[in-house]
Amino acid sequence: MAAYYDDLETRSADQRAADLARDLPGQIANALATAPAMAAHLDGVEAGAVTDLAALAKLPVLRKSSLGGAQKQTPPFGGFAKAPGATHHVFQSPGPIYEPGGTSHDWWRLGRALHAAGIGQGDIVQNCFSYHFTPAGMMYESGATAVGATVFPAGTGQTELQAEAAAAIGVTAYAGTPDYLKIILDKADEMGLDLSRIKKASVGGGALFPSLRQEYADRGITCVQGYGTADLGSVAYESPGPDGQIEGMIVDEGVIVEIATPGTGDPVEEGQVGEVIVTSFNADYPLIRFATGDMSAVLSGTSPCGRTNQRIKGWMGRADQTTKIKGMFVRPEQVAALVARHPEVAKARVIATRDGEQDAMTVQVEADGGNADAIADSVIATLKLKAKVEIVAKGSLPNDGKVIDDQRSYD
Repeated sequence: MAAYYDDLETRSADQRAADLARDLPGQIANALATAPAMAAHLDGVEAGAVTDLAALAKLPVLRKSSLGGAQKQTPPFGGFAKAPGATHHVFQSPGPIYEPGGTSHDWWRLGRALHAAGIGQGDIVQNCFSYHFTPAGMMYESGATAVGATVFPAGTGQTELQAEAAAAIGVTAYAGTPDYLKIILDKADEMGLDLSRIKKASVGGGALFPSLRQEYADRGITCVQGYGTADLGSVAYESPGPDGQIEGMIVDEGVIVEIATPGTGDPVEEGQVGEVIVTSFNADYPLIRFATGDMSAVLSGTSPCGRTNQRIKGWMGRADQTTKIKGMFVRPEQVAALVARHPEVAKARVIATRDGEQDAMTVQVEADGGNADAIADSVIATLKLKAKVEIVAKGSLPNDGKVIDDQRSYD
């Protein structure tokens, strides 16, 4: 396998600046011409004047809430993407927010991340990302196709069948959430199945904790993580150096990443933690200065693997209280909807922790009485996840404004 996916990954700083000066005005012009809502958002912007990061930083930030509001008025994409017909799929993410999807070569650009994970021709990838509603399954499917790998579209759930299939097919690589590979491997051990041919894993949709990465390494599996969104596709990815060392995440060649003060869009100094703002070069979905709500920081220097693009430290929490638990976003408005279902509940607090190598969720509710089973059913209906429910006395939850408390350690 070639060391790099293409020549873009090793460009000099001067070449990157020259390419940006050429490509950024073109993408903004494309957004103004093909995405009427994006054009309205950028009202008065002259595409030809935006040729560098300093000029880009002066443009307004686009927030995901704007997509949802616009989509209610102009379905399905709110005027921020090319109309259906120009793309091939419509996906739904929590919110709900609808995203386009394409079938042209590596439309979400996951091939670059999979190549960095060592996945390519001769590999059989068990793709355990969902193919239902959300685009994650198709994102990794198209990336695996781009690097010449064979895909077993396993999706989520049915762990026993997953283990049986992996053994029977001779799966060599895994794609999915960080926790689920361990569940499959443990089930295979329980069933006496040999999954030792799995040597590579590319994971996303949640944090890859160091202890879990080490557990995979002890099994002979190199596990690296990527960072992306349904709207933007791949944003950044890990790439091991010659000795296997991993330092931060390398920004994908198809996006521009800025780190800004949350709520303002003003870039922070290098190394400072801030909100991830992304500009995409996807011609079909030209999002300019899209605020992800995720927090990170720029990591100085060059990756040990030799790729020269900007690096970020990876996912460092949320600018708001929204967090991912078991690969699913849990948002404050969902907690509010849970409380609204139960008149006896005065307040609720979602607590994210770890149980071994898996995410765990507890929902504490302040109530006089109440039925824990009924509330647990409402948790599934509103948060889309199962949780342990604890009913506590009114006034006992902290008065700190938090409705989602992420107690997991990311060190």
